Amino acid sequence: MKNNVYLLVSLCVMFIAGACDQSSKKSSESKSKEKQEYDAKYLNPELSIDKRVDALVSEMTLEEKTSQMLYDSKAIPRLDVPKYNWWNEALHGVARSSQATVFPQAIGMAAMFDKKLMHDIGTAVSDEARAIHNEAVDKGFRAQYSGLTFWSPNVNIFRDARWGRGQETYGEDPYLTGKLAVNYINGLQGDHPEYLKVSAGAKHYLVHSGPEKDRHHFNAKASKKDMYETYLPAFKMAIDAGVESVMCAYNRTNSELCCGSSNFLLNILRKKWGFDGHILSDCWALVDFHENHQVTDSAVQSAAVAANNGVNLNCGTVYNHLDEAVKQGMVTKDTLNKRLKKLLETRFELGLFDPEEMNPYSDLGKEDINTEENRELSREAGRKCVTLLKNDNNTLPLEKDINKLFVTGPTAADIEVLIGNYYGVNSNFKTLLEGITGKVSASTQVMYRKGATLKWPTENPMNYAAGQAGGVDATIIGLGISNMIEGEEGAAIASAHKGDKKSLDLPENQITFLKQLSQGHDKPIIAVVFGGSPLDLRKVEKYADAVMFAWYPGQEGGTALADIIFGDYVPSGRLPLTFPKSVDQLPPYDDYSMEGRTYKYMNKEPLYPFGYGLSYTQFAYNDISLSSNSMAKDNPEEISVTVNVKNTGDFDAEEVVQLYISDVNASVRVPNSELKRFKRVKINQGESKEVSFTLSEDDFEIVDNYGDKILETGDFKIIAGGASPMDKSEKLGIDFSETTFTVE
Repeated sequence: MKNNVYLLVSLCVMFIAGACDQSSKKSSESKSKEKQEYDAKYLNPELSIDKRVDALVSEMTLEEKTSQMLYDSKAIPRLDVPKYNWWNEALHGVARSSQATVFPQAIGMAAMFDKKLMHDIGTAVSDEARAIHNEAVDKGFRAQYSGLTFWSPNVNIFRDARWGRGQETYGEDPYLTGKLAVNYINGLQGDHPEYLKVSAGAKHYLVHSGPEKDRHHFNAKASKKDMYETYLPAFKMAIDAGVESVMCAYNRTNSELCCGSSNFLLNILRKKWGFDGHILSDCWALVDFHENHQVTDSAVQSAAVAANNGVNLNCGTVYNHLDEAVKQGMVTKDTLNKRLKKLLETRFELGLFDPEEMNPYSDLGKEDINTEENRELSREAGRKCVTLLKNDNNTLPLEKDINKLFVTGPTAADIEVLIGNYYGVNSNFKTLLEGITGKVSASTQVMYRKGATLKWPTENPMNYAAGQAGGVDATIIGLGISNMIEGEEGAAIASAHKGDKKSLDLPENQITFLKQLSQGHDKPIIAVVFGGSPLDLRKVEKYADAVMFAWYPGQEGGTALADIIFGDYVPSGRLPLTFPKSVDQLPPYDDYSMEGRTYKYMNKEPLYPFGYGLSYTQFAYNDISLSSNSMAKDNPEEISVTVNVKNTGDFDAEEVVQLYISDVNASVRVPNSELKRFKRVKINQGESKEVSFTLSEDDFEIVDNYGDKILETGDFKIIAGGASPMDKSEKLGIDFSETTFTVE
């Protein structure tokens, strides 16, 4: 018995000893592994990003360094640096990748005039972006459009209605553009104290808005006043908000290369504005240096000019020659290292070199993509962007149990008009036809025929579908254009002008068809017009009883439109740019002077003014008041502005209250009026609300001919209303309340 006990004790001791040996061995291995990781300082998350970046760069060869400054950065296996592709798009949802929620195109989101909703959309987009990235990396997929550096938003000013890429912008006003961009950027980049959720990028710096066909060799000429009053403020606002990157444009501005100017990139961006992110070139813009602008003789010289003047990342191939530029002494090693370090900071801030468990966004996955919540957010955005332009005799809203309905037109069942350009995809787009059929009662008869195409190369013959309009209670016709007709050079394949428009006319066959629909009966016709830029809708107004501008309203566009058509939502979209009557009212397209452009400087009566949009109800503005009627120039103080807004109609609704300032007696040319504040306010029928804003010294400053902001003494008008105070506004029934303010 004693022997058995002894044997048992001996076995236990041996087991415990073995376990201790194993534990000691594992502990030793763990320490060894930890030491091995920390031997590579750039992989140690306990060190500062600056130290980690310095450590990584010090280990790289010249060729490895330059390989990381191209958009498709190669892997460096010996340093545990994975491949990374910087090229990703998210103008209105994650684009060109896996399935994703598609929000209204940027110009449509601008029509919402809703800062909070822009932030919410940015948050949803970045959730999906992180989820898509995580899923891709889990499968070892690191290709283009699966990364975390997004070249959005586009903050260029939509100065001319002919520009095909204007749909990517937030319209013609620098203040509106900047405010919406800042909220979208903040939503994208998140608010974590250590990690970027994704990297956002403001583009295309600095004066860039067509013509598309000339962008690779064009020299935009802009006065300092126009640059600092119109073209640059939105970029400055984005930088102040901490945007991570800025993309420079293809063209020259005032003969300086946008992607090769020390003044633009190093002086204004870095020194004057304190930009601390990275600068990237538009794609293949550096090739234009020697092939189109012809200011350099070779790709090696172009690489040197870009690097020496501040470009960190090359979307293109020219930085394949950057190592040769260093070897030839055109670029110093210190300059190269400086450009590379700024670029690598972004990857570290995104957490791409940290353990997965440390990253707060690592848990996002496929269940976070195109969720029901995000679809509902897209629907809300679609509703808020739709802009009602005509509603004679209260044609809208229609009853859901209407007996017989005819849906027709080239865009009524088209997905293209939901998405605009730079779009994502998913499995459940809602066209106008689908939205309507999902909304009406089971007893309603809905007939559909396309009736016409977007544009026909030959004369439009008699269309027998038009005869159906006389036998129904109402006709809804989808009209407009799509990204096939307007967009980026090379992408708008049905455009004869490289994506730009030559006129503002709808294709004639659509007008012919609409006219046929209207003949021989008095049944109402509702025209739903899709597009991303101003169109001449005078003939549409002539033949339709109600006109809605839908923009490119996103994946839920059809559902959102049906919500409005049948009264579940009261329209509240506002035009983020002026609609001229025709190109005859516009200066030459390649003229970058702001004279005669936008609501600020246009002195002709437009078709629709900036900020305009109808509701199913009416709003009255009264009793605007100020906390003080004057401000001392030498001791300026904030003032509060309050205006009474009353809903005098029959529907609870949201109003976009807009506040403008007009300088009465300035020493230089100043805008006719200028948007300074805006606010969405829900006001029930019969209810009045006091809406308040705060103005400061900056709001009364003007930009002089040298590009400097100055405060002058004199009188100012402060105007509150439902649109910009252009000549046409009052004719359209927009109400205003105004007062006078003095700087002494």
